[in-house]
Amino acid sequence: MAKGKVAQVIGTVVDIEFPPDELPALYNAIEIPVNGGKIVLEAQEHVGNNWVRCLALASTDGLTRGNEAIDTGVALSVPVGRATLGRLFNVMGEPIDNLGPVDAAEYLPIHRPPPSF
Repeated sequence: MAKGKVAQVIGTVVDIEFPPDELPALYNAIEIPVNGGKIVLEAQEHVGNNWVRCLALASTDGLTRGNEAIDTGVALSVPVGRATLGRLFNVMGEPIDNLGPVDAAEYLPIHRPPPSF
């Protein structure tokens, strides 16, 4: 897992500088520890100079230049299957309906071809 540093924050767009040859793949989830929690971002573009442009999936309050960013090495994935029917999730696939954890047997990346009929 590559580690980088936040270089620039403009609203929900965050540029992160990673070491040469350690740029995360596009659509990888990037985590930034902030104030005892974490902000999850998605890598959207390699912009040059070892910078990766990311989109924050939550508020960027408390995020500053120099914060450590960690490439998770995987794309965002969400639970799928019967266990998800009737449930409510946030963009990161976490349940937000106060019904407890989801007992899903499978998680799939959010960027994939649609299932066939």
